[in-house]
Amino acid sequence: MKTYLIEDNGESVIIGFKEANLTLITPIMKALYDDENVEMVRYVDKHPELDDRTLYVQVKKGSALDAIKKASKAVADYYGL
Repeated sequence: MKTYLIEDNGESVIIGFKEANLTLITPIMKALYDDENVEMVRYVDKHPELDDRTLYVQVKKGSALDAIKKASKAVADYYGL
């Protein structure tokens, strides 16, 4: 799975996923939902053969990218050896 940044305006970001793997995205979304600073998390899945899947994250304060990094680290720490 490859990720890329589509849009970043500070308080929200849109990240694209090539060959998305929901097994990884779902726990990251759960960690984002559990973050009290995260305002909104949306996973957009259009036609899988025509469009890349995207994740939209908006925060109340701070950086949305930092919230994603924090959630990703929490998932890696939980599932790591």
